[in-house]
Amino acid sequence: MASLDLEQDVVDLTTALVDVESVSGNEARIADAVEASLRAVPWLEVWRHSNSVVARTATGKAERVVIAGHLDTVPVNANLPSRRDGDALYGLGSCDMKGGVAVALKLAAGLPEPNRDLTFVLYEAEEVEAERNGITLISKVRPEVLQGDLAVVMEPSNAVIEAGCQGSIRVDVTTRGVRAHSARAWNGVNAIHAAEAVLARLSTYQPREPIIDGLRYHEGLNAVGISGGVAGNVVPDACTVSVNYRFAPDRSEDEAAVHLREVFEGFEVAIGDSAPGALPGLDRPAAAAFVEVVGGAVNPKFGWTDVARFGELGVPAVNFGPGDPELAHSQGEHVPVEHLYRCLQQMTEWLS
Repeated sequence: MASLDLEQDVVDLTTALVDVESVSGNEARIADAVEASLRAVPWLEVWRHSNSVVARTATGKAERVVIAGHLDTVPVNANLPSRRDGDALYGLGSCDMKGGVAVALKLAAGLPEPNRDLTFVLYEAEEVEAERNGITLISKVRPEVLQGDLAVVMEPSNAVIEAGCQGSIRVDVTTRGVRAHSARAWNGVNAIHAAEAVLARLSTYQPREPIIDGLRYHEGLNAVGISGGVAGNVVPDACTVSVNYRFAPDRSEDEAAVHLREVFEGFEVAIGDSAPGALPGLDRPAAAAFVEVVGGAVNPKFGWTDVARFGELGVPAVNFGPGDPELAHSQGEHVPVEHLYRCLQQMTEWLS
């Protein structure tokens, strides 16, 4: 595939994108096609970094909007090539998130005179570790191309605006004991039994529900794993409970870590992986205008997306894209045709 036909119907364009296998690490072919297609659009400045493509207008408008979508998918699961079934398009990546990429490409080719300057970021490696993520890599070499007054990450959101996102942090809470033969358990201290106190704190924990920009974010603190034990006849001297904290975006990663140390005071706490949340930014003029055009309810994002990466760069961001996020990564993922048309129409109206 040398390039994509950006003049074709958005459903046909989504079909073409889905049929280019692009599992994380294998995005070169789809990135080649996207780059070639965008370079043919005369009003765009195009730059490529690894397997991520950035295209920008430069008309000197007062506002700039970033429209972003990842090109990679999770591994194939007997769901290629695509197939059309009634009002839905099935296939790997149709929902997460080649439908959103198709909408972005149609906007790039169809808006020669947008009312705001536009930056399109179509990037690699969203589905894998953070250090490979295309936005992360671009931010290290040309962070200025990611700047804007608002970013729209076209992750599946049921064609409804989902603002901001939760942060996530994982900690290991460890209890210590003394080994002993299980036949003479009184000579030891059972660390697994001691973990009962950790679980008790989790079961009685009352999560916050802060309201930010009029949106109610629900936090969550949950045990997601437990490990311990030495042998079938040994009283264990260590037990670790892995805990995941999903925190509202009014807390930083450091504040979340401090809170967890307070919750588990008296226990050994080791901070693991973490990712920041992102504030909704609905008070920004570009965001307010977008909400007005799309209409309907604006929901908080429960989960983590790359809006957080834009948040770290000081760019408020929302999620808005075709498809049901509950279907992402499933064998039967699909995108409703109506979502593709509606997202394209609403985005076009907002930017025209």
